Amino acid sequence: MPHLTVEYSANLPIQTRELLLEINTALVATNHFKEIDIKSRAIRFDTYVIGTANAERAFLHAKLVILTGRTIEVKRELSELVLAIISKHGPRPAGLDVQFCVEIQELERETYAKAHFSAGN
Repeated sequence: MPHLTVEYSANLPIQTRELLLEINTALVATNHFKEIDIKSRAIRFDTYVIGTANAERAFLHAKLVILTGRTIEVKRELSELVLAIISKHGPRPAGLDVQFCVEIQELERETYAKAHFSAGN
């Protein structure tokens, strides 16, 4: 843990690997997570609808799933950290209304299961 999923509309030209790596690096720097435990992925949506207006719109939504037990302050810190990164690196093409948002979800620590097999095993 954590698991990071970045979802974005196809009309945003995003360098996903670079964005995920920057977020991972920032998450490690918070000292809340081990480097090897951060799993990130990006999903591009070709079909999407934002609102009801006939307007050019786009989105980038980051969902960070963490184990239970952290304070609201820590969760807010993580949310703001990820938002700052996606706001800085997320493209804003001319004529396009773009929304960036971050969601923190908690996964019950007591029911989470994981197996890790290192490269030497």
